[in-house]
Amino acid sequence: MKLLRGLKPFGALKSGVVATIGNFDGVHLGHQALLNTLIQRSTTAKLPSMVILFEPQPGEFFDKQNAPARLSYLRDKLAQFESLGIDYVYCLSFNQQLASMGPDEFIQTFLCSILNVQHLLIGQDFRFGKNRLGNVSLLHQFLEAQSRSLEIFSDFKVGGDRVSSTNIRLALKDGNMQFAKACLGRDYALCRRVVKGDGRGREWGIPTANFAMPKSNLPLKGVFCVNAVKSDKSVFQGVANIGSRPTVDGSKNILEVHLLDVNESLYGDLLQIEFLHKLRDEVRFNSIDDLIEQIKSDIESARSYFRVNSQQADYRKQMNKDEIQQHTL
Repeated sequence: MKLLRGLKPFGALKSGVVATIGNFDGVHLGHQALLNTLIQRSTTAKLPSMVILFEPQPGEFFDKQNAPARLSYLRDKLAQFESLGIDYVYCLSFNQQLASMGPDEFIQTFLCSILNVQHLLIGQDFRFGKNRLGNVSLLHQFLEAQSRSLEIFSDFKVGGDRVSSTNIRLALKDGNMQFAKACLGRDYALCRRVVKGDGRGREWGIPTANFAMPKSNLPLKGVFCVNAVKSDKSVFQGVANIGSRPTVDGSKNILEVHLLDVNESLYGDLLQIEFLHKLRDEVRFNSIDDLIEQIKSDIESARSYFRVNSQQADYRKQMNKDEIQQHTL
């Protein structure tokens, strides 16, 4: 997969692409279904597949303070796109010039001239261009006039509920990790590089891997049982706090992960933190001592969670093995 930027036509796209466009925040099951259809269309057309997206997301450009919390950042999205088999990602810088561009100009400049889109696949509620005046009808009319095609992808549902980034945000905010997982098709995760912290955890005998977080809204806050996955696919169990640490300073967002029974230094490592289960909300304690005692209690709760889930997993494996043996008798 290749990441493309810039405002000039790309030689590799001379024959055209089959593309989709959107925020793809979270790359949830609905997005994945659309992207799988995109790959099918590109295979049939014998053209490369492309995802077109914006950085920052339009809502963040217009009102960053009140924009919805991000489910995934560019690095997270690219990892998902690559795992699905997308050929190209074209990342457009969303700035004032782009925000002021009319829908006709946007189609002609980007979809036709720069990217040479031959077939475009979009969700049914897609809007674009200045003041969101561009819609499905305009796209169809414009593309058809240039012998290009448009396909509308229907909503994707799980258990009768429409899968959307909005619904996933609500689930994460409420600590409903199972519903979020059902919509994402995987545990909610963030990919971050370990940075040097203030050393408080180590002083308290509770060392943590620290990750910088954006100043903007976080999709979830509190204390969670997590898996930390390294680039070599090794997995560590842990307990994480994500939020502003109100007892310590409360001045910035941070993600701290205490890895259970791990002593190695992880500074500079890229880890994927998978949020499995919420233990509690982030609260302000009366003293540091009270905070330390609560963290120790959180660690024991996390150990209990992993122990119970390991036992349940072993039980399910044994049941499956017994069922297979019965069928082969």
